[in-house]
Amino acid sequence: MPRFSIVIPVFKVQGYLRECLDSVVGQSYRDIEVIAVDDCSPDSCGAIIDEYAARDDRVKAVHLPENVGLGRARNAGLRHARGDYVLFLDSDDTYTPGLLEALAGRLDAVGELDILVFDHVRTYWWGRGGRSQTAGLFEKAGTDVFRLRDRPEYVELFLVAWNKAFRREFFLEQGLQYAPGLYEDAPVTHMAMVTAERIGCLNRVGVEYRQRRQGAITKTPGRKHFDIFAQYEGLFAFLAERPELAWATPMLFERAVFHMLFALKRPERVRAADRKEFFERTADFYAAHVPDGFTVPDGPTGVYMRAVAKRLYRAYRATQFAARAKTAGPTRVLKAKTKVGRRAYAGLYTLQRRRSPDPRLAVYSSYWDRLPSCNPLAVYEKARELVPDVHGVWVVRKEVAGRVPEGIDHVVRGSRRYWEVMARARYFVNNVNFPDHIVKRPGQLHLQTHHGTPLKRMGLDQRAYPAAARGMDFDRLLDRVDRWDVSVSSNPHSTKQWERVYPGSYESLDVGYPRNDRYYRAGAEEVAAVRARLGIAPGRTALLYAPTHRDYRTDWTPSFDLARLAGALGDEFVLLVRTHYFYDRSPELSDLAARGAVIDVSGHPCVEDLCLAADALVTDYSSLTFDYANLDRPIVVHADDWEIYSQVRGVTFDLLSGRPGDTPGAVATTEDELIDTFRSGRWRDTETAGLRAAFRERFCPYDDGHAAERVVRHFFLGQETAPGIIPLAQRTPAPAPAAAPALG
Repeated sequence: MPRFSIVIPVFKVQGYLRECLDSVVGQSYRDIEVIAVDDCSPDSCGAIIDEYAARDDRVKAVHLPENVGLGRARNAGLRHARGDYVLFLDSDDTYTPGLLEALAGRLDAVGELDILVFDHVRTYWWGRGGRSQTAGLFEKAGTDVFRLRDRPEYVELFLVAWNKAFRREFFLEQGLQYAPGLYEDAPVTHMAMVTAERIGCLNRVGVEYRQRRQGAITKTPGRKHFDIFAQYEGLFAFLAERPELAWATPMLFERAVFHMLFALKRPERVRAADRKEFFERTADFYAAHVPDGFTVPDGPTGVYMRAVAKRLYRAYRATQFAARAKTAGPTRVLKAKTKVGRRAYAGLYTLQRRRSPDPRLAVYSSYWDRLPSCNPLAVYEKARELVPDVHGVWVVRKEVAGRVPEGIDHVVRGSRRYWEVMARARYFVNNVNFPDHIVKRPGQLHLQTHHGTPLKRMGLDQRAYPAAARGMDFDRLLDRVDRWDVSVSSNPHSTKQWERVYPGSYESLDVGYPRNDRYYRAGAEEVAAVRARLGIAPGRTALLYAPTHRDYRTDWTPSFDLARLAGALGDEFVLLVRTHYFYDRSPELSDLAARGAVIDVSGHPCVEDLCLAADALVTDYSSLTFDYANLDRPIVVHADDWEIYSQVRGVTFDLLSGRPGDTPGAVATTEDELIDTFRSGRWRDTETAGLRAAFRERFCPYDDGHAAERVVRHFFLGQETAPGIIPLAQRTPAPAPAAAPALG
């Protein structure tokens, strides 16, 4: 049997699960088993667990038929454990390197222990914190082996399941089980600590305890926090059945009441409307279980406990208010000044916000108030069809206002009507974020459509990449994320990335990108018409070259000689070039277009037109790759600076690995290789077709021509996401133009 069994209950953590599992299976100590318990998670967690189990026989996947909660999921995993010791790890946390080897070394040195406790650090979204508040106890313990009765100060060790290795037979002999509900760790930890005969401490950080900004139940206010009373009632029932543990009752009583008061004073746990009832329940517990001769501790905790003992809620509130006033006063004044400044800046906006939101008004924007395009435009057009009573207004910059297509109502950013619309609209749709000065009011709904699949690192991940994070305020970024109600995703990869790098309380709508609907709805006539408008002669093979932005470049320079490529391919091919919208017009590109060597489509308002017109895509690391894959046409990756890009910008997977699902087609790293890719016909051979099929399966599972309808029905009408997604094998993308024969 293995030395250690690590039980990992899993529920809705797809953005963190791989990191957690990697931290366990990658430990230097190998004599382990990992029991990953899928608590009927609605996301891709179950599939991730199965993937790890398939490639590592130390990993056992357990799938529960229904969601039972964290505690009972741990119990389910325990039933499968065979190790000498059992450890519990939450699936959004990670082990530090070498932890298990250090645990084994300590056990070898001191002999079998009932419990071996280790330290942790808290990892926040903005960085890593310090060691726990009880770090001094670990240092003090050294290699001692003790009972809690002899060292009562160790009752203050963190009340969680995941910072301890339990001798499995001890755990089972004591009949320890995690009860359903919140705070399930506390009673089991106390029961184990007071019954253990041999306890040891390892003065080592073993777990990185992730402080998720959103999603953690302990940071979600509500009635679930009343579970704490049932949990501690269970603990005291356990003590009542064990008279030999009478020595522990006063100690655990004090810890229980302290824990209840800890929860009560935190607004992220107990709502204001529930505080008086929570206080009364704490007083009930106090009266029912206070030991004879109990002495209230000194200090602030004692003040609060005396208020509980006498049921003086007003005294409790007064004490809490006085404590807050000492520390919160200056901050409150500063915030007040900030609010005054904002009101002075947009008095009209403030005045309009006093009126009720208009349920028939929607605001749209795309790419920081450029012309209507992308996912928001596809949602806008479908909304006009399905919810015609909702009037859509676009926000645009002053310099492009004259080019907004006829029939689309719009306002110029910063104008009088802009402030009125932003204050009154019920619906907000954007593929980036609305400005920081926009205040989200009760009753307003925000739809974040995004504008690509993230190959590059986004959001909070950018903190590790200075070039990408230049000038970014991550606090403000998360304030914007807090406005989102719905986040649209086009594939599971995106969903996991958004969940992790944009932590928030929004709903992920996994239905495909609305802008990609055209790739399944356009017919041969529409494709031909687009090509004619672009000036592509019949019979020519059109290659769309669309490179992405480089954070380490201030202007655009082609990464290969465009004229040489066009000349090498001959008249049978035509090269469409689209630079990234972050860059100004390129004089070199304009000159080439004027000479007829290429067609400059940088200013074309609709990238979907360009994709429909192109027989193949030539790109580097652009998110357009994932959208174009819907057309099932050849994709060629020209990656001459992959090492620089991946190090400076950061990437979420290896686009050049050549593995099915990672690489969408032929890859060239030099100009000569790129020319040879087309001259040899490799750009559309059997091998690249197979890579493209695997890439489509991974990144195009939802796009089927009906994404916009699903989004509109869900966001505007509150309906279930319908129609259902058509399986990939049954979809028919827009027909490709008649391509020229391969050169060679």
